[in-house]
Amino acid sequence: MPNIYFIGAGGIGMAALERYFLAKGYDVAGYDRTPSALTAQLQDEGVTISFVDDVEAAVPAAFRNPANTLVVYTPAVPADTAVMTYFREGGFEMMKRAALLGKVTRESKGICFAGTHGKTTTSSMAAHILHNCKVGCNAFLGGVLRYYNSNFLLAPESPYSVIEADEFDRSFHHLTPHIAVITATDPDHLDIYGTEEAYLESFARFTELVQPGGALIVHEGLKLVPRPSAGVKLYTYSRDHGDFHAENITRGNGEIHFDFIYSDGRIDNINLGVPVEVNIENAIAALAACHLTGDMEPEVAREAMSSFLGPKRRFEFWLKEPDTIAPDGTVTRGRAIIDDYAHHPDELRASITSVKALYPDRKLTVAFQPHLYTRTRDFAEGFAEALSLADEVILLDIYPARELPIEGVTSKIIFDRLKCEKKSLIGRTHLIDTIKNTNFEILLTAGAGDIADLVPGVVAAAKEI
Repeated sequence: MPNIYFIGAGGIGMAALERYFLAKGYDVAGYDRTPSALTAQLQDEGVTISFVDDVEAAVPAAFRNPANTLVVYTPAVPADTAVMTYFREGGFEMMKRAALLGKVTRESKGICFAGTHGKTTTSSMAAHILHNCKVGCNAFLGGVLRYYNSNFLLAPESPYSVIEADEFDRSFHHLTPHIAVITATDPDHLDIYGTEEAYLESFARFTELVQPGGALIVHEGLKLVPRPSAGVKLYTYSRDHGDFHAENITRGNGEIHFDFIYSDGRIDNINLGVPVEVNIENAIAALAACHLTGDMEPEVAREAMSSFLGPKRRFEFWLKEPDTIAPDGTVTRGRAIIDDYAHHPDELRASITSVKALYPDRKLTVAFQPHLYTRTRDFAEGFAEALSLADEVILLDIYPARELPIEGVTSKIIFDRLKCEKKSLIGRTHLIDTIKNTNFEILLTAGAGDIADLVPGVVAAAKEI
């Protein structure tokens, strides 16, 4: 079909598909509720996007024929919107974004990264590695890469597609990977799955989808019991053990180096472009997947890992002041502000411990915005335990996203469990003023909601202190 219409066109995952099919010569249009910097970029690139839920305004004439128009939608858009209703009642072929990604994996060699956390970084690392190798890749990522200022990489002649496989709403069941990686299976999205057992079963089902002749790479120690099909090779990885692991890890001068070990060789002295502890394992997973393609060039891979800047909002430095020495020899240590997407207790714990490893003798202040009422309810204890690793916690109200309030569920159920001595509970609009009155040394802002929108103001406020 020459036309594809995207409902929810401003979503980051949808944007990558829009760009891919534009490059393939399709006419692309769509609808979203609100404009953004991303939708403006898409419009500049040739996507026709409307922000009015009215068929006459939102659906171009060329896209009103069911015979030549495929409609792709995201569950984030309500089913009763006028545009959705028009296509549904008009007999158009409609599919979820994940199903269209599944089509891409069946028409290429899909390298798919799944997991409760780590999938955005690992898939981004793999895409960056292969992009720098001769073979290249098409990449559909869940975060905007700082190196490219995009969540999409295009290499029309490459056989590989790197895809972030999302477990939300069981979306990753639409995929048919050539190589699949599972980074973590800590329970999440219990509003969808209900129980940890159902969550793990969903990942087990994903392991069955790898194509015969392909490979499955699983982090050691997961509760998951993989079920790969006949003809699929199973590998393990971790920092210290498994078919793929690291040796000779060194830390110093703001850098982390290690040797990447695999069954028939090694790549020595890899320098992490984003030198945080959790990225050692992320890099091992990405390098393992790329190695198994047979098209990774070791020297190029080493250089790619050094130049990798990471996705936006994944351990992103916004302020990194140098230490200064006064004439009398007094040392004033520079402050740092880091922003991270961490929104699950294990992600938050990994982020906090990574910061503390980088700055072991410094006071760490964490400003955290919980995401979703259900996640806050289900993991309040875990959030409190992770946050209590900090020296000071500034806790914001819950960001509701797609959910309605739940009686008795507020940020206070985390706040009351915090063990750190210095803590405060504030509304998001008070964050910048709070920072002005906080004598922080290292500040970590974290959460999957709109706390990221406040970071530029936080940085500006910090510079005024």
